[in-house]
Amino acid sequence: MHEAQTNQPITVLGAGAWGTAVAIALAARHDVLLWGRNPEQMAAIEAARDNVTYLPGHPLPPALRVTADFGAAIAHVADAAPGATPLLIAASPVAGLRPLLQQLKGRNIPNIVWLCKGFEYETGLLPHQVVREVLGDAIPGAALSGPSFAQEVARGLPCGLTVASNSAELRDRVVSLAHGGSVRVYACDDMVGVEVGGAVKNILAIATGAADGLGLGLNARAALITRGLAEITRLGTTLGAQAATFMGLTGMGDLILTCTGDLSRNRRVGLALAQGKPLDQIVRELGHVAEGVPCAKAVRELAAKLGVDMPITNAVAGVLFDGNSVQETVDQLLARDPRNELA
Repeated sequence: MHEAQTNQPITVLGAGAWGTAVAIALAARHDVLLWGRNPEQMAAIEAARDNVTYLPGHPLPPALRVTADFGAAIAHVADAAPGATPLLIAASPVAGLRPLLQQLKGRNIPNIVWLCKGFEYETGLLPHQVVREVLGDAIPGAALSGPSFAQEVARGLPCGLTVASNSAELRDRVVSLAHGGSVRVYACDDMVGVEVGGAVKNILAIATGAADGLGLGLNARAALITRGLAEITRLGTTLGAQAATFMGLTGMGDLILTCTGDLSRNRRVGLALAQGKPLDQIVRELGHVAEGVPCAKAVRELAAKLGVDMPITNAVAGVLFDGNSVQETVDQLLARDPRNELA
């Protein structure tokens, strides 16, 4: 039984859509400080009490404070009063995780919880591996993931998340601080499974968006999502994850949401690809990071290295980076030889 805590110091590093949404949700019960690296942007957020650039139309609660002062953001949790249970949340995209961790290196931080989903392209590492490489094992770390659109969380609509960590104390802390109101938080110790599910589902969302854009129908969508889950599970278990994790929120749950929800950036990438738009135009018009794009390249390379069969992922990467047409790629997938479904 987890006892909910209130009024604890929490710093969220990263004022994009998801970082802002998490800060809004947590500020209902805690002393939250939201940090962003751009002083002009943070001043504009403070003046409007709204993140007009990344999460417009979702006013910041009066108690939520914002800053561009990195030292102050860290001090908020590092210098917490005795007896407090502070939490440091990294809300950067995967590409920004390592630079953010480098800023944290050598500082007195109590823990680190990351929200990003994906593989680091240059290294093929999952977020927890990047954290360990930069900060070592002395600082407790956790991944907080699950099916969650920023706009809905900011509105206070219900969602379920999973916190994964090797530290039982940190898992309990995240649950006690974040679980409550419209947010439910479940705990597990399978960081690899949680991170693989959160990463690869973005690739499958691009594929599903493309299929929907071509008008292939709901039957095709269901088959694509199901076979995509099989790909995620194959890669995850090869990397040491527990197969059961992919039946949960960060596997099936996040996959269904991202593939079918119209708020999904990665799904929108697929829809635009089906319209024949070039990738650079799609990314420019999106205005936000679509993690499935760089992730497709990283996962294709990793799967080839490990000998894991991931035909949908390979197809998406082929469209994104090799100039393959969406329709021809679909035709090739449909022409694949039959196989045992559960093999």
